Amino acid sequence: MKLLFVGAEAVPYVSTGGLGDVLGSLPQAVKAANPKMDVRVILPLYKKIKEKFAGTLEYVGYTTVELSWRKQYCGLFKCENNGVTYYFVDNEYYFKRDSVYGDFDDAERFAFYGKAVLDVMPLIDFYPDILHTNDWQSAMSVIYLKRKYYLEPYYRDIKTIYTIHNIDYQGIFSMSILGDVFGLDNDDRSIVEYNGCINLTKGALVCTDRISTVSQRYAEEIQTEFYSSGLHYVLHLYGGKLSGIVNGIDVNYYNPKNDEVIASKFDSNNLKGKAECKRVLQEMCGLKQDAGVPVVSMISRLAAHKGFDLVKFILPEMLNLGIQFVLLGTGERELEEYFKTIQYRYPDQVKIFLEFNKDLSKKIYAGSDIFLMPSKSEPCGLSQMISSVYGAIPVVRETGGLYDTIKPYNEYTGEGNGFTFANYNAHEMKDAVGRAVSLFGDKEKWNALTKKVMETDFSWDVSAKEYIKLYTELSKEY
Repeated sequence: MKLLFVGAEAVPYVSTGGLGDVLGSLPQAVKAANPKMDVRVILPLYKKIKEKFAGTLEYVGYTTVELSWRKQYCGLFKCENNGVTYYFVDNEYYFKRDSVYGDFDDAERFAFYGKAVLDVMPLIDFYPDILHTNDWQSAMSVIYLKRKYYLEPYYRDIKTIYTIHNIDYQGIFSMSILGDVFGLDNDDRSIVEYNGCINLTKGALVCTDRISTVSQRYAEEIQTEFYSSGLHYVLHLYGGKLSGIVNGIDVNYYNPKNDEVIASKFDSNNLKGKAECKRVLQEMCGLKQDAGVPVVSMISRLAAHKGFDLVKFILPEMLNLGIQFVLLGTGERELEEYFKTIQYRYPDQVKIFLEFNKDLSKKIYAGSDIFLMPSKSEPCGLSQMISSVYGAIPVVRETGGLYDTIKPYNEYTGEGNGFTFANYNAHEMKDAVGRAVSLFGDKEKWNALTKKVMETDFSWDVSAKEYIKLYTELSKEY
C-alpha cells in the first residue's frame, strides 16, 4: 500500500504545535508497524527548513503549477528519515518567509501547495492509494483531487482521509477569491461555501472519503454546536464517515529512564530519581524542599479555553489544600498579569514561568506529583500523556482526548489512571485536585498509582495500528 501524508508542518523540520508532532511521529510509526507500506510525507519548503536542513535535501526536479491564471514554478526536494520519504515543495514567493502561517495571502499559498501535491505526482511517479490530509492547509489537495483530477486515469483510484486536529481552525476566506485565487468555478461553489464564505474545511469534509479526528470523544463532540465552531451541521451530515483515533506521544523523547535533561533518571520500578527531581524543582522554584508537600503543575498556552478561567476563580482556595503550584506557559496578557500577581501574593507556594521552554517542561513534569489540565475543550491533548510517563498524576476535565486517555481512579478497586471532573466548574475542579491531594497522603496507594500511570501505553504504536486498519478498510472500498 502506498500512503502520502499531506500537512503544513512536521517535526523535526518545522512545527508550531500538535500537528507538527503528529506528522513527525505517525508516518514513522505506521512504517514501523508495517514495513511493507510505502510511506511518504509532503511539506512546503519553508525558509526555516531550507536554512536548517539544506545539506540533507536532494533536488528531485521541477514542474509548473497552474493556479487560476497563474503559472508558478514548483521545485521538489526530498530526504529520507527512518524509512519514510519526505518531499518539500519549493516556491520562494510563497514560502521564503519567517512565518509559517498567518500571512495575508495564506489562501493563495496553501491553494498552491494543495495543487502542487497533485501536480508533482507524475514527477516522482508516485500515485498513492491513500492521500492522508491534515487540517485546512491541506484541504485544497482533497478538493482539487475530487473536483478537478478525478477523471484522470492515475488519480481516479486515490482514496482520501481528512484529519481534523482542531475544528476551530477552518480556513475561512472571502467568496470573492473563489475563481481568481482558487481557480474554482460556480459548479464548485456549493462544495466550499458555508455561511457566505469559502470554508476549506467544509469543502474537504464534503469531498473526502473518510474523516478522522484525534480522539473518539472529540469525534462525538464536534457534531454538537458547543464544540464545532459552527460546523456541526456538516459534521452531523457526514458523521457516517467520521471516526476518532487518539494521538500518541514519542516515548523515546519523553522517557524519564534515559532523559538527560532531568535531574535524576527514574522508571516505574524505582521512583527514587523522581523524588530527587521533585527536590530539585522545588529548589529551582524557590519553594520549600519538602517531599510531603504535593507539587501541582500546569504546562500550557495561557488561554481561557485551556481552563484558566476556572483556575483564576479558585486558585487561592486550592492553595489552602497545602499544595505548591508551578506553571509554565505564555499567552493572553490578562492571564500572564494575573499569575504574576498570584506569585507575588504567595511566594512560598507559587512559581510562574512565563516562557516556552521544552527542557524546563520536562523538569516540571518529572518533579511534579499532580498535573492539572482542566480544558474547556481538548481535541486530544498531549500533556496529560507526557505527565503520566513522568509520574505526575493527571487531573483533567472529561472532554475530548482527556476523556479517552484518563480514566477516574477508584481507590477501592485500583482502577483508573488519574482524577477527573465532568462539568466545566471551578469547584468540581478543586474537588478533583482535593481527591488527588488526599490520596497523596497514602504513600502506598499513591506509589501504586504512580507506577500504574507510568506504565500506561501512550506510544504511537497503538494509534498507528488503528490508522493502518482504517487505511486497509478504505483501500478496499470502491
